[in-house]
Amino acid sequence: MKKILVTGATGFIGKKLIDRLVKLNWNVRGTVRKISSLSKKNDLEYFLINDITTISDWSNILENIDCIIHCAGKSHEMRENNYSDVYQLINTEATKKLAEQAAKAGVKRFIFLSSIKVNGEISDKFYNNKKIHSKFKFNDIPDPKDFYSLSKLEAEKRLWKISSEKGLEVVVLRLPLVYGKGVKGNLMRLVKLINYNIPLPFRNIKNERSLIGIDNLLDLLIICINHPNASGKTFLASDGEDLSTPQLIKFISSAMGRKTFLFPFPLFLLKFLGLIFGKRKVIDRLIESLRIDNTYTKEILNWTPKVTTEDGIRRMIQEK
Repeated sequence: MKKILVTGATGFIGKKLIDRLVKLNWNVRGTVRKISSLSKKNDLEYFLINDITTISDWSNILENIDCIIHCAGKSHEMRENNYSDVYQLINTEATKKLAEQAAKAGVKRFIFLSSIKVNGEISDKFYNNKKIHSKFKFNDIPDPKDFYSLSKLEAEKRLWKISSEKGLEVVVLRLPLVYGKGVKGNLMRLVKLINYNIPLPFRNIKNERSLIGIDNLLDLLIICINHPNASGKTFLASDGEDLSTPQLIKFISSAMGRKTFLFPFPLFLLKFLGLIFGKRKVIDRLIESLRIDNTYTKEILNWTPKVTTEDGIRRMIQEK
């Protein structure tokens, strides 16, 4: 049986991946930043890493490892002007160092969790000032817009170089917003607003955004461990459903057993208020479209998302 190393084993994705792999009787090792209930499990071998940027020798951690699923990283933050060096150190340089030592240690496969933001922020195209609805594809020319997405793209480039020089099998997954029980960030802020029964000015929004539920992502990651066609490829992952902001709010409020009142509000005023209060990127995510074409992923890996977005949202809200 293969032995799997999951970095960032106490993070939102890493923790749930560890739990799924253990339930499937995989031989699992994890890296954690602090001692927790997860790292005290008898069926989990773990290593404590306080700072992934300072570790210089991975040899003990990589011993007998067949596949690495690299979940650790510096996540995207809206206020990021002071984070350019941090993103580079954690997402790019630390990934490169781990991959180099993985190749040296005889690790066969390296699965890297990247971001759809490498493709860009908005999937719609504009020709002659006219908006054309479009979707991001696996072979699009990258168009990162911030330090976070640049660091992810640079990490991908370093991995492909190591793969070509050392023979390490690399699999890249570019992910949109991943949702599920325990998720944080803007999605949880939206859930709290709905829970407070606050009327929301989003009725006029006609956007479409792709998401992926944690259960669908875990299924995909497990397929990528062994699938012979996964190596050397970049995959875009999503549930395969594109939701507008009002539809997302409807799913969340329904799962909570609440009714949310949406009222119309001019979109240009929403954007203006976002600019005034330093929330432009938050408003852009609520208004603009980010759609993913996951056809290539489904065809190459013979993968189909098993959980609908509506059911995934319900699980996120209602699971204990």
